[in-house]
Formats: sequence, structure tokens, C-alpha cells
Amino acid sequence: MSRPHLRAALGLAVTAVLGAGGLGALSPAQANTAGTGLVISEVYGAGGNSGAVLDQDFVELANPTGAAIALGGLSVQYRSATGTANPSGVVPLTGTVPAHGHFLLGLASGSTGAALPTPDQVGTGVNLSGTTGTVFLVQGTSALTAPPTGSIVGDPAILDLVGFGISNTYEGTVAPAPSATTSIARDASEADTDVNAADFTADAPTPENSGSPGGGTPPPVEPVSATIAQIQGTDTDTSPYVGQSVTTTGVVTAAYPTGGFNGFFLQTGGTGGRHDATPGASDGVFVYGSAATAQVRVGESVSVTGQVQEYQGETEISTTGASAVSELGTPLAPVVPERLRWSQLDSDTKREAHEGELVAPQGHFTVTDNYNTNFYGEIELAAGKRMLRQPTDVGTAGSRAASAQAAYNASHAVFIDDGSSWSYTATSHSSDPLPWLTPNTPVSDGAAVRFHQPVVLDFRNKQWNLQPRTQVVGDGSAVATFSDMRRAKRRPAAVGGSVHLATFNMENFFTTTGQAFVADNPGARCTYYDDRAGTPVSDNDCTFADGSPGPRGAATDAAYRKQLAKEVVGINGLGASIVSLEEVENAVKFGQDRDATVAALVDALNAVDGAGTWAYVPSPAAADLPPLGEQDVIRTAFIYRPAAVTPVGASHVLADDSGPGQPFSIAREPLAQGFKAAGTSDREAFLVVANHLKSKGADADALFNDCPGGDAENTDPALDQGAFNCTRVHQVKDMWAWAQQQAGALGTDKVFLVGDFNAYDHEDPIEYLRQQGLTELAGRFDPSHSSYSYDGLEGSLDHVLATPAALRLVTGATIWQIDAQESVAFAYSRDNYNITQLYDGTDPFATSDHDPEVVGLALPRHGGEHAPKPGHGSGHGSGRGPGGNPGRGHR
Repeated sequence: MSRPHLRAALGLAVTAVLGAGGLGALSPAQANTAGTGLVISEVYGAGGNSGAVLDQDFVELANPTGAAIALGGLSVQYRSATGTANPSGVVPLTGTVPAHGHFLLGLASGSTGAALPTPDQVGTGVNLSGTTGTVFLVQGTSALTAPPTGSIVGDPAILDLVGFGISNTYEGTVAPAPSATTSIARDASEADTDVNAADFTADAPTPENSGSPGGGTPPPVEPVSATIAQIQGTDTDTSPYVGQSVTTTGVVTAAYPTGGFNGFFLQTGGTGGRHDATPGASDGVFVYGSAATAQVRVGESVSVTGQVQEYQGETEISTTGASAVSELGTPLAPVVPERLRWSQLDSDTKREAHEGELVAPQGHFTVTDNYNTNFYGEIELAAGKRMLRQPTDVGTAGSRAASAQAAYNASHAVFIDDGSSWSYTATSHSSDPLPWLTPNTPVSDGAAVRFHQPVVLDFRNKQWNLQPRTQVVGDGSAVATFSDMRRAKRRPAAVGGSVHLATFNMENFFTTTGQAFVADNPGARCTYYDDRAGTPVSDNDCTFADGSPGPRGAATDAAYRKQLAKEVVGINGLGASIVSLEEVENAVKFGQDRDATVAALVDALNAVDGAGTWAYVPSPAAADLPPLGEQDVIRTAFIYRPAAVTPVGASHVLADDSGPGQPFSIAREPLAQGFKAAGTSDREAFLVVANHLKSKGADADALFNDCPGGDAENTDPALDQGAFNCTRVHQVKDMWAWAQQQAGALGTDKVFLVGDFNAYDHEDPIEYLRQQGLTELAGRFDPSHSSYSYDGLEGSLDHVLATPAALRLVTGATIWQIDAQESVAFAYSRDNYNITQLYDGTDPFATSDHDPEVVGLALPRHGGEHAPKPGHGSGHGSGRGPGGNPGRGHR
């Protein structure tokens, strides 16, 4: 990814330098446009955080002068956005910054992200904010006392400072906020203007130490004339001209003066079309430099001079200043987009031969991941008519089918980007409309893509991208459009039967909000995800005073009401008579009745549908439950429609964790309940067992001696079943043995195992249950569908499995794809994150992160009459929304 940065090349343009024989003098923080002193050149504060691209915070200093500068007696100091004196934020500096070079100060570190280049100095006790704060370069090593708020310029103790995010101390105006994937860095064409907002841009971090290229005074080098194909090289991902100054000509095919790319694409005139004039070598290249980019327009023919470099795998020409580019007096022949199918680019070598070229993608493309659209404006595509799929959803781990799917995934993935490196968060670019996503263009997973303009093939962020010719603003429909996947999903597909059974993971539905939890529990704490107004929306990390887990849902009452509105619409849309719910608050953990949250949900449903329409299955008596300390803060639950079904007997929880390893000590215990059609005999009862097995993430210490490798994930995509796979196998074995006991006590052999198994369709837990004679119903009746999407791959973690006797009742099954395929931008938890408002509480889309599954059952009616046989069901039902009104789509 290209990036703003103070390069060593800046030294070539510096005319005011100090004597070459000694160390440079220091001057206070005031406009230093001549480049006569040290400056802060880059700051990154999210090192090691979730989603971080680097594992360590850092502050980089730059010396734009022709003499080395000693750091003795100086310090880098950090304070929070509204902080005062901070002795713990002081790092006394040692060493020297070379002429025209950099000095890298590594700070607090974590476990996520790539390693920094070797820092010149380390101050691990200083932990920067990832989004907002103030960094000072100070003459002296004592903590600064609190300066006045606002712009600070001319303080003789402060050689330089940068306030970023929402800091109340800065030069001129505050710099933009960095993020987990961006630092703030000084632009290559600017020195210190005493205006942080003008001097710094948020973009991909590029830390450089004193040994990075540029340390020392570079001698002037005459540029070499070369074609773009020569610069790119043949059958290689590294230019043979790396480090050399070159001059080349071409036609500007794409330009990005805004959005953070700070560059443009240049392609040799007359190339493209049906004939490749330079097989094995690309005729396009990225030109970096904001000043040069400001001079060009798409379609112009220009000459460019700059240094060739490889930046994160992309060949580029790095320019310094506006004079690096000039328009040619005679225009070159126009570039013709090359019509390419992705199947023609089935290896990195073949893609490298077209890196930076203008292409017209041919064939089918399908959206396979929109998660990062909400953050980075990128959409992952799968070449072809189908999404990419989890290998173990296609075949057992390591099987030929799984291996083939893994290979298919690797060769068919490509991203369409928005032509920017902006990070769209509540604190960064929240006033800039999200690209692609609008209320009418949800860009759902599975949508077919239609390109309307040529794009540029480039490699950045360790992935191949199709870049638009200019930054996308708005829905991007001039570049590409996406088919409407929602229209066909306004209600589940018909499954027949007289009664419908469903399972639905509600994604942390809590009536206990984060704010109420903190207010009601002395010593409790919560951090939140805030919207762009700084208002908490959802809980990030909530704990009791003793550190035990707190709530995980909405942060405020207002946010809870928005979440609840979605849940009510989603549940009603299922058309189900029995719904197994996962990730519902276990209210007893917060001093309430265990069923308080599920009761509140039923009240909300009945407020829409009429009193008595819905009921919930009460929890077992406390004596029949696991000890409170062994219960999770989330649980499973059953709600049902009394007019359609009646519970048979009491509910039961698998409460015996006394066996070896205690398989459910780190997961939610299964919940069992018998049901029958209303008005029929108890002899017609069937058993439903709700499950939510251990998740695939987090630590993977083995609970059992037979779990190899600490029960950790496998890095081979064809073998990977996620963390705790062995534990989940133990859980299903114990659960199935217990379920058979419950069925025996109920006097039935009709058993349905339902819920979130955290196991894809052909992983060991589901395969074990198949070996016991159970049938996975979605795989039988709706094999093309999936219930979950992760990292661009679809698959089903949510299942309904039936014993042979239960299977005879089944008339159909479907997964209602309203959640996993939707961008998180539409969820209640991202409401008001961006100026484009996407939350809609009247439709079911993005209610959760899991899709619900619905199963049709032909049950005996009152008096013993049976419903239609499987395959001859009555259809889905009324298909009507809340209150009997027709169900409403997203518009």
C-alpha cells in the first residue's frame, strides 16, 4: 500500500543545512519549512491490538538535514487526548539520527501484527492510544506540565508535537486519527508547517529505523530511461531497477489525489487490448507521490522521474515534488483495457505480468465477503457463480474434497477496492459516506457483480485488488453494481408441514445493558464501541470487580431497543412454532431470575402479535442446574407458540460436569425439552435439544488427554477445524448420550439436536452424530445454503439433526440467509457509525451474525389425524409479518 511519509529523498531538496562536520543544532517547534531540525515523522498506537497490522506502537523521528543529530538530553513524551502531566509517558532518548535519516522508537507491544523493523530504541512502558492522543519531542527529560489546550506553537521546550484524533493539544489543527491498520505520517512533499492536519495523513504504517535506506547523504544520481515493462521485469515480482532513479512515459489510467493512496497508475501508451506487447512483463506501474499526483488527470500522457521500489509486494516509482511529472507535448496512443478472465490469471506469476494494468474483467464474479466493506471499502469477490466455501463444509478434514476446495479458494479470490486506504470507523472518516453501501445497495454475500468500467489490477495489503480509476464516493454504481439478494429472502423458503421448528443464534441478546451493569455493580467496568457522536452503542469488554465476565450486548437502553426491534422482526419472520435461541443472556449471572431476558423477549413479541401468542420454556429448578460459577453469561432457551405446540414435561439441562475434563465447563450446557402438537397425546411427543458448543477461537489448551496439539487450530486450510475441535467432539458425545436418556424418559425415539455447534458440516462433531444415525437436515434438503461467513468463506455452523424416527416427520428444511451474508454496517451495533445511516429496525437483515434454520414437521393433529406427508406439505404458512401485516423487505 502506498503511504504518505517523509522520505530520504526530501534531503535532496533541502537547501538550508548545517555544517557537515558536526551535529545539527535544535530549534523550538515553529514552522520549519526549510527542514533544519528534527521532526516527528510517524506515529502508530494500535500495536498488538485486535486487528493491528503491527505488533508494537512506535514513534518515528526524521532528520531532514545534512548532518547527524544527537538525541542526548531529549525525550519523546506521550499524553492522552485530554491528559495532563504524565511521568510514565516519558522516554529519554539516546543515540543519533543520521543525516537524511530516521530514528525508530518502539513502544508498548502485543501479540497481534507483524514485527517492526529493529527499533533504534525501545520504551515498552509507554502505551499509545490507537486513535487519539498527543506525542511531543521535548528538549529535556522531565514530564511536561499541562500546557493550555488548543494550538501550541513556539514553546522553546517543545521541538515538535503532533495531536491526533480528538486531542486537545496540537499544532494549528489536530491531525487525523490513526487506527489498527493506519499510522499518521508526514507527507513526503511537506516539512513542518506547524499545522498537524496539513502535515500528517492517516495511511498504512511504514516504520523506518536509522539503518533504513536513506540514512546518510545520498549522492545525486542521473535517472535511467526505461519503459514500464523494463521497470516491471519479466516473470518476476521484483523490479530489476529497485533503488535506481528512472524516467519513463505513459498514459495515466487511474489517479488518487484523495483517499490516501497519494499516487496514480501509469501505463505504456498503445498497450492493452487483445494483443500483449510484452508477455511476462506488465506495462503498468504505480507512481507514488502526492505532489506529482496533484498534477495529473486520467487520460493524460506524462513523463515521470522517480526511484523504483517494492512496497509490500507492489512495484512502484516513488516521486519527490511536483516537478517529477510533466505532461508530454504529443499525446501517446491511448491505453485499451485488456479483457481478462480470472481463470487466465490462475497464478501469482501470471498476475504479476499484469500488475498495474488497466483491465476489463470478463466472466462471472460473486461477492464472497463484505465484512471489511464497512471498514476499508473493499469487497472480496469469488471468480465464478458461487461463493468461496469452508473446506471442511465440503468434505472431511484433509479429504480430497476439502483439499480441492482449499485450492479453489486460493485461486478464485480477488478484491474490488474503493481506490483509497481510508479506514471508516466512528473516529476516522465517519463524515465521509461509506463506499458501495447504501440503504438500497447492501452488497450482500452471494450477489453477482457486474462491472461497468475498466479497473486496475494491483497488489497491496497482501492481496490482489481491482482498483477503480478514481476513489469511489457513494454507491460506486458507475464502477460496478451488485444483484439484489434480499428480494428473494423476505421470508424463508417453503418447508411444508403443520409445525415449524427453528434455531437462531441471536448474537449476544442482553437486557442488561453495559451502562446498567456498571451502575448496579460496584467495581464493575465496561468499555464500549461508540458511534461517531461518541455515544456508546455496544459492549466491548465488561467485567465484574473480580474480573469475571459481564454483559456482551447493547451498551445503552436506546441501543437495546434497536437490537430488540430487529430480533422481534427476525423471529416473527421465521414463521416458526418452536424456536431454539442461542446467545441469550443468562440473567441469573446478574442477580435476576434466570429467565428474565427470555421473558422480556416474549413480552416484546406478544406486544406485536397479541397477548399469549408466544411463551417461553421455564428453566429447570436451581437444584437441577450446574453451579452458578460453571454457567456462562449466555445460554440457550426455547420460545414457542402455545396455539401450535405444547411442552411435554419440564426442561432439563445437562448439569453433570463431574466427569473427566468437564466438557461443558467452557461452553453452554445443552437444554432439552419435549414438545407435541397442541391438543394431541403425550405419546406423540418429540424431544428437542438446544446446543451451543465451544467456539473455534481463543486459547486452545487441551481439556482431554486425547486432544493432540493442545486442541489448537491447524494452519492447513484443508485440515483446519478451528480451536477446540477435540473438545467439541467430547461435548457431542456426552450430549448425545444424555439426549438418549432424556428421550427414553420422555418415551420417544423422535429427537432433534439443534443449535450452534461451532462445527462445519463435515467436521468431526457433525460426522460423529452422522455415525450415530442422525441426519443433518440442511445438507439433505437445502445443500447449497450456509449459515455463517468467516474470512470470505461460507459454511454452516448451525444445524438441525434428526434421528430416523424424527426424520419421518420432516417435510423440508431451509436456512434463511438474512444475517451472515449482510454487512455488519447494517447491524444495530454499527448504528450512526457513518454519515450514511444503514440501520433499519423494520427489516430482518443483519439481525445477527448467524442465519436461522427452519424445519417443517408433519405432526399429528388433535384427535390423531396426521398432517400431510413429507413432500406434500402445506407450504410455509401465511408469510405475514408482525401484527398480521404483509412482511416488509428492506426496500
